[in-house]
Amino acid sequence: MDWNQIEGNWKQWKGRAKEQWGKLTDDDLDRIEGKRDRLVGYLQERYGIARDDAEKKADEFQRKH
Repeated sequence: MDWNQIEGNWKQWKGRAKEQWGKLTDDDLDRIEGKRDRLVGYLQERYGIARDDAEKKADEFQRKH
């Protein structure tokens, strides 16, 4: 699945993202709106990780689901 499909169906994907990343708030998930770059930014901020690591986590989420 490509990221465009996740973005287009973000309302359905938010629950899965919340399960995987419990530190992301509902407001964070609403603001992300399915956009990969926003997800990466919030993962960096909430988990205190480097951009490369956050991008890897976003890629894993895409592959896993």
